[in-house]
Amino acid sequence: MAKKIVELPKERLRLRVKSYDAKLIDASVRQIIEAIRRQGGEVVGPTPLPTEFRRYTVNRSTFVHKKSRDQFELRVHKRLVDIMNPQQKIVESLSDLNLPAGVDVEIKMG
Repeated sequence: MAKKIVELPKERLRLRVKSYDAKLIDASVRQIIEAIRRQGGEVVGPTPLPTEFRRYTVNRSTFVHKKSRDQFELRVHKRLVDIMNPQQKIVESLSDLNLPAGVDVEIKMG
């Protein structure tokens, strides 16, 4: 009679990091991963997600010269970091991190 091995479902904490600056987001993600590894956590990522482009076209003149326009582009860079089996001290160390302005972090438990 063989023993049946029951695998417990792994919990994970998913971090979605967004920024307008690619260098800034890479430095921030590196800082997050170092903090997690110092606490003994297991990290999967960072996984780069597709960059979102927001394009705006604006008339240069207010009334005439319809053909004269300016075009602007806003790029939103995104990274995904998964923390496997997060402990309370890892979550606390993430909240204590001092990330630069312009970096947005969304945390989901799942």
